Amino acid sequence: MFMVVSQRFKQLKLQSQMIIMLGATAFLQTGLIGGFTVLYLSSALEEQMGQRALYIAKTVAAMPEIIRAVEQQDSATLVPVAQRVADETQAWFVVIGNKNGIRLAHPTPDRVGKSMLDDDQDDNAQALSFGHDMIVRADGSLGATMRGKTPIYDSHGENIIGIVSVGLLLNTVFDTVAAYRNTILAVIILSLLLSVTIAIVFARHFKQAILGLEPVEIAHLYKERDATLESIREGIIAIDINGKITTFNRAAMSTLQLDPDSKLLGQPIGAVLSGSYMLEVLKTGIPQYDQEVRTGPLTLVVNRLPLLSAEGKVFGVVSSFRRKDELDFVSAQLTRIQQYAETLRSQAHEYSNKLHTIAGLIEIGAIEDALKLIGQETHDHQQLIQMLLENVPDPVIAGCILGKYNRARELGLVMEIDENSRMVDVPAAIPREKIVSILGNIIDNALEATLRTRGNGGKIALSMTDLGHDLVFEVEDQGPGLSDHQKQAIFEKGTSSKIEIGHGYGLHLVRQFVMQLHGTISIENAEIGGSRFCIYIPKHIQV
Repeated sequence: MFMVVSQRFKQLKLQSQMIIMLGATAFLQTGLIGGFTVLYLSSALEEQMGQRALYIAKTVAAMPEIIRAVEQQDSATLVPVAQRVADETQAWFVVIGNKNGIRLAHPTPDRVGKSMLDDDQDDNAQALSFGHDMIVRADGSLGATMRGKTPIYDSHGENIIGIVSVGLLLNTVFDTVAAYRNTILAVIILSLLLSVTIAIVFARHFKQAILGLEPVEIAHLYKERDATLESIREGIIAIDINGKITTFNRAAMSTLQLDPDSKLLGQPIGAVLSGSYMLEVLKTGIPQYDQEVRTGPLTLVVNRLPLLSAEGKVFGVVSSFRRKDELDFVSAQLTRIQQYAETLRSQAHEYSNKLHTIAGLIEIGAIEDALKLIGQETHDHQQLIQMLLENVPDPVIAGCILGKYNRARELGLVMEIDENSRMVDVPAAIPREKIVSILGNIIDNALEATLRTRGNGGKIALSMTDLGHDLVFEVEDQGPGLSDHQKQAIFEKGTSSKIEIGHGYGLHLVRQFVMQLHGTISIENAEIGGSRFCIYIPKHIQV
C-alpha cells in the first residue's frame, strides 16, 4: 500500500507534490504547536498559582501575631486571622499547624486539632523538619488545589514552631485552560488554512522561479551547467567535506598540466595537488583571496572559498585559479600608465605655477630674478633626475619617486631624498608594480599626515638601499605621530586617521603586498617629528 501511494505521489507534478508536502508539514506543525501551547499554558498556570500560594504562605508565616499565636497554641486567634487572609487573597484555604502537624487553624472548625496528614497524605517533613518551602498539587479534603507550604519560625527566627499551608483551587486553572483551549483551537484551524494557502502560493511562486520546470528538465539544466563550467577560462576545482574532488573543468586540468584522460572525480585532493591549501580552508572555514601559489614552473593566483550549510558548517571548498603572468601583464600595464599619468599631471601643474611666476616677474621688469628662478628650477630638477638615473635605474620605481616628488611640491611640501639612496640591485622576480604600490601608498600617507599637521613647508624624507640581502625603504613624515594602539591598528582594513569616508585602504594594501613579498614593515618615531615607516623586502624569494 505504501509503495503504491509513494509511486502515485512521484507521478504528480512538482507543484502538486509541494502543496501536499507543505500542507502536511503545516498541519503537523500547527497541531504540535497548538498541543504544546495548551500543555504549556496549563503547566504555567499551575506553576504560577503554586508560586502565588507559596508567597501568601510566606507572608502569613512572617506575621508577628501569627508567630505569637502559634507559640501559644492559640487557635482562637489564628482561625479568624487565617480566614481574613484567605478572603483578602482569594485563597481557597489558609491552614496553620503546629510543629507536630496538628491544625491550629482551618476553614472547617471540626478539623481544628486534627492532623494535617489526612489532607494529602503528606507529613510535611520537608517544611517542619528541614525548613524547606514546598509547592505541591494535591487532592485534599477541600478539593484539588495548588498548595504552597512554608515553615513558621519562632520570634528569634531560630526554631521551627509550625507550618502554613495555602491552597488555591485548580478549578480556576481548568476554567482558564478551557477558555484558552477553544481560542487556541480556533487559531490552529486558521493557521492551518493560512499555511495551506501560503503553501499553494509558495508552490506557484517556486514553480515560476524555476521557470515552470519539472525535475527532469532541471536535470537537463544541470548538464548544461557542466557545459558552461567547461567554457570558463579559469580553472575550477571543488571538494567535499572528505577532501574528495566533486567538480573540475578542463581549464583546471590544462592549467595544472594534468593528464586530460585522468579520472579526478572522487579522488582525494591531496593525491592530485599535494599540499593543497583547500584542506586548510575545509578545516578552518576561512576564505583565501588572491593567493599566489607556485606549482612547478607556474605561478597561479588562487581564490579558495568554503561552502557553508544553512547551519554554518563547512561541507566543501571551491577553488578558482589562473596563471599569474596573464594577470601580471595587465596589472603591470595599468600600473605604468597610472604612474606616468600621475607624474605628468604633477609636473604639468608644477611647471604651470612656475611659468606664471616667471611671467609675472618679466611683466614687472624683474628680469634677473626671472632668470635666476629659471636657472634654479633647471638645476634642482636636473640634479634630481640625474640622481635617479644613477641610483634608481628602474624606470617604474624612478617614475614613482619623481611623481611623488612633484606631488609634494604641488602641495607646498618638501620631499627630501637621501643623496646616498640607491636601488640598483632589484631582482627581476620581485614585481615592480608591488614595489610601486607599497612605496606610493606610504609616501601618499606621509604627505597627507604632514600637510594636515604642518601645512606649507612641511617635510617628508625618503631613503632607500639595496645593500645586503634586503631592499630597504624608509619614509619619515612630520605628522602627529602614532600611539602604540594606532601602530597596531593602522594596517587594518578601513582604519584611518582621516574622518572622510573612503579612507583606510592604502596601508591595508601595503601590508598585504609586503606579506606577499615575504617582507616586514614597522613604524617608529621619526627624527623630523611624526612617524617613520620602515619596509624590508628580501631579495631572494619566490613569489
